[in-house]
Amino acid sequence: MKLFRSFVKKEFYHIFRDVRTLLILFGLPIALILIFGYVVTSEIKNAKIAILDHSKDEITTEITNKILSSGYFILNENLNTEKQIEEIFKKGEVREVIIFEPNFSVNLSKTGQANIQIITDASDANTANLILNYTRAIIQDYALSLNKEPNLNIKIIPQTRMMYNEELKGVYMFVPGTMALILLLVSAMMTSISIAREKEMGTMEVMLVSPLKPLQIILGKVTPYFVLSFINAITILLLSYFVFGMPVKGSLILLLAESMLFILMSLSLGILISTVSPNQQVAMFISMMALMLPTILLSGFIFPIENMPVPLQWISHIMPARWFIVILKNVMLKGTGLLFVWKESLILIGMTFIFISLSVKKFKVRLE
Repeated sequence: MKLFRSFVKKEFYHIFRDVRTLLILFGLPIALILIFGYVVTSEIKNAKIAILDHSKDEITTEITNKILSSGYFILNENLNTEKQIEEIFKKGEVREVIIFEPNFSVNLSKTGQANIQIITDASDANTANLILNYTRAIIQDYALSLNKEPNLNIKIIPQTRMMYNEELKGVYMFVPGTMALILLLVSAMMTSISIAREKEMGTMEVMLVSPLKPLQIILGKVTPYFVLSFINAITILLLSYFVFGMPVKGSLILLLAESMLFILMSLSLGILISTVSPNQQVAMFISMMALMLPTILLSGFIFPIENMPVPLQWISHIMPARWFIVILKNVMLKGTGLLFVWKESLILIGMTFIFISLSVKKFKVRLE
C-alpha cells in the first residue's frame, strides 16, 4: 500500500509539473463553460434594425420607442425610401427593417386598424424567426395597451416578409457555416500534421539543409493540399446546389475566388501550427481545439455575434471563418459583388500574409 501511495504521489507531481496538462484539466473546462454559458442562448440582444416611418406621428414614435427600449434592438438607421432597404441588407448592417404606413395614426383612429410591415434578413433563419417573434410581441403588447378602454378594438397588423430565404430553410444558414468549418479544419489540420510528421520522422532536417529556401518548402507543402481542398470546395458547392437547393445568386467566379483565398489562408494557418508543434498529436490537438470549437461558437455560424458579451465579440474578429461566412452568405444568398465583401476579403488576405510571414520566420530560425 505504501508503494502504491508513493506511485500516486509521483503521478500527481508529474501532472502539476506539466503546464499543458494543467491547462487541459482545469483551463479547458472553465473556458468551455464560460463560452457555452454566454454564447449558447436563444435570446435576442442588440439586434440592429432600421426604421422607415412614412407617417412620423405620435403613435409611430411611441411604437418605435417601445421597440428600442425593450433592450433587444438597437436602431442602426432611419431610412427615407424603400430603395434603401435592399442596400442596407446587402451591407449586412441590420437584421430587420420596420415600415410604418402613411397616415398611421389617422388610419388607426378612423378604421381601428393600421399596418406595419416587418422585413427580416432570413439568411440566418433561426435568428430571423426570433427577431420577428420579438417584434410582433412588442407591437401586440402596445396594441393591447390601447384597448384598455371599453368598446375599443384597435388592431395593429404586422405584415411580414423574409428576405433571401422566404421559406426559412435551415440549410441556407448551415451550408455556408459548414463549408467554412470543413475547409478550415481539413486544410489547416492536414498541413499541420504533414510538417509535424516530417519532423517526427527526421526528414525535416534533410529538407532544411537542402538548397530549397524556407518559402519554397512551405509552397511545396501547401500546393497539393491547396488543389485538393479546392476540389473539396467545388464538391461542397455542387452538393449544396443540386442536393439541398442552395442558390448562388451572385458571381460564381467571385465565389470560387473567395473560396481559394480562404483555403490559402487556412493552409497558411496550418503551416504555422505545424512549425510550433513538436509532433503530430500536438498539431492535431491544436487544430481541433483551437479551430473547431471557436469556429462553431464564435464565428456567427450558429449563434449571432451581437448576442455575445463584448469581450467575445472582440475575439470573434480574429476568427477567419466569421469573415468567410459573411462572404458566402452575401454572394450566394444576396447576390452581392466584391463591392459589398471587399472588407472581409482584405481581412482574409491580411491574415494569410501574417500566417505565411510567421511560418517563414519560424523556418529561418530553424535554418540558423
